[in-house]
Amino acid sequence: MVDRDSPVTEEELHAYVDGQVPADRVEAVTASLAANTEQSAQVAAWRAQADSIRARYGAVAGEPVPERLKLDQVLRRDRATGHSWAAFAAMAAVVAFLIGGSAGWIARGAATANANDFDTFTAEALDAYKLYVVEVRHPVEVPGSERAHLTQWLSKRLGAELRVPDLQAMNLKLVGGRLLPGPTGAAAFYMYEGPSGERFTVYCAKADAAQTALRFKDGNSSAAFYWVDDKVAYVVSGPSNRDQLENVTKSVYEQIDKSGAKKS
Repeated sequence: MVDRDSPVTEEELHAYVDGQVPADRVEAVTASLAANTEQSAQVAAWRAQADSIRARYGAVAGEPVPERLKLDQVLRRDRATGHSWAAFAAMAAVVAFLIGGSAGWIARGAATANANDFDTFTAEALDAYKLYVVEVRHPVEVPGSERAHLTQWLSKRLGAELRVPDLQAMNLKLVGGRLLPGPTGAAAFYMYEGPSGERFTVYCAKADAAQTALRFKDGNSSAAFYWVDDKVAYVVSGPSNRDQLENVTKSVYEQIDKSGAKKS
């Protein structure tokens, strides 16, 4: 039980923004905010961010969870493939991750993408985008401030050298990333956020194809660019503004292509 006179914690401030502060702590939190201008400003910023995300992605948040991402479906799939649920317990939400491409690079001589792989990877990536883009407090597992650790961890889990793209030139800040179960095993997922609350994600997972051309998938409220390079599938997802998403994708693609971080 929390002492009524104990100092207000950051967790309680988050709960205050979400309207979830216990009744016996509301008075302490409001008093602390009234006396601490820095605390009050932080709470105001969190509220503004939450309002912006809800306004932009409220419709997505109301969509039902896809059947294949429900817990019983995940358990059934794990039993069928011989995977242990314990290995995925920390990833309870289920979906997929990282890195897409943009028009103008199809002329690299890449083969046409397998339709089934394209549909599978983009569906997984877009489901992950829709699931996590509406999260205010826990959109990622590892924060963007730990970029080096995030890169090393996800690279090891995927068995491929990954790179976390830097999109600051596009005014997009790295929120962070997380590990997800994907269609071929582990998948990586990075999230970026713009000044007005718009979010983009980069998803990547191992693929059977060595290389494919860039492809675009348009959804109701979101869209994605997809490609495969050196047996790693990349998907960049974001709001369904094709021109804006294409610019983000181009920056992601060029950084990955130049980094040499595609060798498995």
